[in-house]
Amino acid sequence: MKTGHFGEYAEKGDYHIDLDPNWPYLPVYLAKMDLVRQFLDRCDPAISIIDLGCGEGALVNEYRQRGLDITGLDMNYESEWVRRGSLPATGLPDAAYDTVLCLDVLEHLDFSGQKEAVSEIARIIRPGGIFLLTVPNLAHFASRLSFLVRGKLIRTSSIERHPGDRPVREYLELLKPWFHIRSRRGIFPTFPLLALLTLWKPSKSIWLHRLANRWLAYPDLCFLNAIFCERVG
Repeated sequence: MKTGHFGEYAEKGDYHIDLDPNWPYLPVYLAKMDLVRQFLDRCDPAISIIDLGCGEGALVNEYRQRGLDITGLDMNYESEWVRRGSLPATGLPDAAYDTVLCLDVLEHLDFSGQKEAVSEIARIIRPGGIFLLTVPNLAHFASRLSFLVRGKLIRTSSIERHPGDRPVREYLELLKPWFHIRSRRGIFPTFPLLALLTLWKPSKSIWLHRLANRWLAYPDLCFLNAIFCERVG
């Protein structure tokens, strides 16, 4: 299949692959990808995996080459192993996958769309299957400080880009009808000095992020949460 770029990828190119050292999200993105790779490295090649909202399919391409049965779905990209489609209407069969990834996707949907998307993910994953979700947390540390001082939260992006921005505890409640939360990891505790350095020199702050993520990343105070779930029922 010929590779196709649509929407933001037609405009920005493969920006999740050709990383910009000045991208403010760079340290968080790298930490997230490290965590997801640790998970995928332990996956059995016999299981079926889909990456929903996979962008340019960086993980799909990497792990297909390493022998995993992984495919992707994205509304703005298609290739041999990435199908063009979107949440919450994937068009995929019931109970078709052992493992589902959905990395930094739900926040791009409004609240009603998020509920529909989680229901759709529950439909396509087998009972007992694993769902790995990453979402930004509106109630991160710097946001809480801002609310105390200014009465205003710090959004994780613009309202146009993240219409479904919400505290991570609300995402946990959203998952409960279909999933058991097995574990949760925090990425990037937004302490003011670290947050300012990240905005100023993203590539220079990566080593500080590694230290903070190892020792100080209480999930409720972090910018990003990785949530490991099991399909129940």
